[in-house]
Amino acid sequence: MDQGSGAGPHRARGCLGAPSCGARAPGAPWARFSAWLECVCVVTFDLELGQALELVYPSDFQLTDKEKSSICYLSFPDSHSGCLGDTQFCFRIRQCGGQRRPWHTDDRHCDSGAPVSLQREPAHYFGYVYFRQVKDSSVKRGYFQKSLVLVSRLPFVRLFQALLSLVAPEYFDKLAPCLEAVCNEIDQWPAPVPGQTLNLPVMGVVLQVHIPSSADKPESGPPKQCSHKNLLPAPVVLTSVHELDLFRCFRPVLAHVQLLWELMLLGEPLLVLAPSPAVSSEMVLALTSCLQPLKFCCDYRPYFTVHDSEFKEFTTRTQAPPSVVLGVTNPFFIKTLQHWPHVLRIGEPKMPGDLPKQIKLKKPSRLKTLDTKPGLYTAYTTYLHRDKALLRRLLKVPLGGAPGAGKLGSVCEGGAAGLLWLSPRPAPQGLQRKRPSDVQTAVLRQHLLELTQSFIIPLVGPGRRGGGRRAGGAGSRLWPRLRLTPLPPQEHYMASLMPLQKSITPWKTPPQIHPFRQDDFLRSLERSGPQLTCLLKGDWLGLYRRFFKSPHFDGWYRQRHKEMAQKLEALHLEAICEANLEIWMQDKSEVEVVDLVLKLRERLVRAQGHQLPVKEATLKRARLYIETVVGSLPKDLQVVLCPP
Repeated sequence: MDQGSGAGPHRARGCLGAPSCGARAPGAPWARFSAWLECVCVVTFDLELGQALELVYPSDFQLTDKEKSSICYLSFPDSHSGCLGDTQFCFRIRQCGGQRRPWHTDDRHCDSGAPVSLQREPAHYFGYVYFRQVKDSSVKRGYFQKSLVLVSRLPFVRLFQALLSLVAPEYFDKLAPCLEAVCNEIDQWPAPVPGQTLNLPVMGVVLQVHIPSSADKPESGPPKQCSHKNLLPAPVVLTSVHELDLFRCFRPVLAHVQLLWELMLLGEPLLVLAPSPAVSSEMVLALTSCLQPLKFCCDYRPYFTVHDSEFKEFTTRTQAPPSVVLGVTNPFFIKTLQHWPHVLRIGEPKMPGDLPKQIKLKKPSRLKTLDTKPGLYTAYTTYLHRDKALLRRLLKVPLGGAPGAGKLGSVCEGGAAGLLWLSPRPAPQGLQRKRPSDVQTAVLRQHLLELTQSFIIPLVGPGRRGGGRRAGGAGSRLWPRLRLTPLPPQEHYMASLMPLQKSITPWKTPPQIHPFRQDDFLRSLERSGPQLTCLLKGDWLGLYRRFFKSPHFDGWYRQRHKEMAQKLEALHLEAICEANLEIWMQDKSEVEVVDLVLKLRERLVRAQGHQLPVKEATLKRARLYIETVVGSLPKDLQVVLCPP
C-alpha cells in the first residue's frame, strides 16, 4: 500500500478480503476480535529479502508500508542477540499515516473504567512476539526462523505472552489452519470490560483473567468468578494481565531502584543495552511501570533497532536527547548515543539461584565503544536519600558491615554520593534466597507504589469523601493503601483549585477552575507534604521543581484538569435537574428555552457516553426535563427538535 496515501489502519464491515471501508459495527465480523487485537502477523526470514511479512490476519486489516517494515525488523532479534530456540519479547511502534480507526462505544466504556496506565494506546501499537530459531537441514539457510506477532493497543503483556505460549508452538507445526481457528475463538471472547473476571477459551484451554479497574482496591480479595456454563477444563488463572515479575527484572539493579524511579519520574532519556530482546523489553516495561498508578507519559520502546523509522529522530545530536526509554541489544548504540546522560548496560543473565552481581554506578565518561562493561552510566545525583530498609529486606545485607558479609558502600564507582552498590564478593547473607520471588516482587512493588503515592498525594489528596466546601471533593480513588494523617480538603493543592460548590448555579455557566501556580503549591508542602506519608528524607522541593518540567507533570495535569472539568459539568447538570424548571421558564423567550434543550441534550449524550460522572437518576431526570420543555413549545418547534 502506498504510504503517502495517508491511509491508516482500518477494517471492513464485510467478510475477510473485502475492501476496507472504516470501523466495524459492534455486530460485524471480527468486531469482538478488534476489542483485543488489531491483527496477527507472521514474519519469516527470506534469503533474498531478509525479514518478510508472510501473513496478516484478518487479511483485511491495513498496515502502512512503514508499519510493515517496522514489524518485520522488530520481530526478529538482531545478529548480536544469538537467540536459539524460542524467545518471547515485545515492541512498541508509532502508528503511521492517517487517522486511527474510530472506536466503538464499548471501547470508550472500557477505557473510561480502566486505570490511566492501562488504557489502550491511541497512537501506538504493541507487538507481542514469539520467535523460534532452530536448526533445520531442510531449509537452505540451515535454520528455521519465524515469528508469530500479536498486534494490539492494549498493554496486557502477561496475557498476550501466555496466549502466545499456547498458540505459537501449535502454529509452527500446523500453520495457517491453526491460526484461523484461534482468531475465530478470540472473536467470541467477551469485551475486556474493567472490573470483570473473564474466562477466555483458546485451543482447549480456558484462561481466566481479571481486567483491572480504576476502582479496584489492592487489599480486596480475589474477584468472583463470572458464571460460565460447561466450563471444561478447569481454567488457568492468570494473576495479572499486565504486571511483570519486578524482582526478577530488577535483580541486577536492586541497589539503584530508587535512582531509576527518579529518572522515570522526571522523564529523563535512558538507554537500556541488554543481551537479548527479552531482557531489553522486560527491563523497559519494568521501568515504565515504576510510576503506577501514574501513567507513563514519555515515549518508550521495549525493543529498538537501527532499522526503526524513528532511528534518526532519536539519535540526532542537533538537539537534546528526547524523553524516551530505549531498549536495544546492538552495542552500536553505545557509540551512537554517547551524548545521552543515562545509559544502563545489563550483562548476561545468571543461572537461576545464583547470587546477582549488582551493577555499579559509573561516570558517563567511562563509556567505551562495543566493549563497555555492565553498569549504570550517569552523573545524576538523587534528590532523596537511600532507603536502607528496602535493601535490607531485598538483599539481606547488613549495612553495618557484619563480619563475612558483602558490604554496602556509601559511594559508588563514579563518585555519585548517597547511592549503594553491592560488593561483587558473594556473602552467606546475600540475596533472600529462601523467600519466593513473588513475595520479593510484592515487597518491591509496594515500595514503589507507596513512593509514588507519597509524591502525588500533596497534589491530589488521598480521596476523602464529602469534599468539604470544594466542588467534587478533595481527592482521588488512587490511594486506598496508605494510612494518612487527616488533612482538610483545602490543604491538597488540586482540591483548592476547584470552585466552591455554592458557586455552581443552574442557569449560569459553570465557574472556571483556578490556574495551577507552582510557587503556591511548594509553599503548601510545609503543612501537607510527602513527609506525612513517607519516611525518606531529602530534597523533596527540588524533586517537585524538576518534576514540573517533565512530560509526566504535563500529562498528569491535563488528565486531572479534564477530570475536574467533567466533575464541574456533572455537578452543573445535577443543579439544573434539581431546580424548579417551571418557575425558570415563566419569563424566558423561546430562544432561551430551545438553547436549554440543546445544552441538556449535549450533556446527556456526553454523560451516556461515560464522559461525565453522573448518576442514573440524574440522567432520567434530565430526559424528563427535555420532554417537559419540548412539550411546552409550539408544534413547529417541537417538530424541529424532535423530528418524527
